[in-house]
Amino acid sequence: MRRALVLADLAQGEGDVPVGAVVVDAEGTVIGEGRNLREATNDPTAHAEIVALRAAASRIGSWHLADCTLVVTLEPCVMCAGAILQARVPRVVFGSWDAKAGAAGSMYDVLRDRRLPHRVEVIGGVEEERAAAQLRAFFVDRR
Repeated sequence: MRRALVLADLAQGEGDVPVGAVVVDAEGTVIGEGRNLREATNDPTAHAEIVALRAAASRIGSWHLADCTLVVTLEPCVMCAGAILQARVPRVVFGSWDAKAGAAGSMYDVLRDRRLPHRVEVIGGVEEERAAAQLRAFFVDRR
């Protein structure tokens, strides 16, 4: 989570919403990382989670991330939850809950939906205050 928080700071420094993500393998080695790049790339899909999943898949040469964990500073949205499910990531750890768009238990629970063929272990609230503080500071500056 510490690395994800650093990546979130980098995103904020570039004018993007401060969200950072890392993908770690079964040994805990970071194999992919990302930060929000929507503003930098004008790509609506460039959320931190998507960027990190793409980097991890590229590094291992497979879209199938079955032995990995995604660590992200903000609860994934519906789009990112879909990508997590498609990559077969078994575990997601996140910092701040997202009551407006979260898809891992707050607004929706896509990652644990029993109707889907793959379910994800979700661990929320890790370094929650620090992650939430980054987001609050960003949006206070914008309003």
